[in-house]
Amino acid sequence: MMEQLEVICIECPLGCMVRVDMENGTAQNIYGYSCKRGEAYALKEITSPVRMVTSTIKVKNGERPLVSVKTKGSIPKNKIFECMDEINRAEAIAPVFAGDILIDNAAETGIAIIATRDVGVV
Repeated sequence: MMEQLEVICIECPLGCMVRVDMENGTAQNIYGYSCKRGEAYALKEITSPVRMVTSTIKVKNGERPLVSVKTKGSIPKNKIFECMDEINRAEAIAPVFAGDILIDNAAETGIAIIATRDVGVV
């Protein structure tokens, strides 16, 4: 049975509404995009969506109680909650520097969680 899915492309400022005809989990037709990036984005978003995660981690003995963090790369969308659970349990010890790896392998994705700013010692 053919199913039609719609995705708003975010690859460029046009924001095209891209439609993907899916049959048995396979993309059959992709249309509505204005550039090739839209076609690739829609296919990836439908078949294996990924996201960057941003949050904060507690800092012990820091001049600030939290440090902003992000994933070093995109992780599978279905791993976001598991990733956030790890972030919420984590605690860094000051000093923390932007780029420091605070979690090596978030949610077993192979992607690190890194600090995005410095936090000095109290």
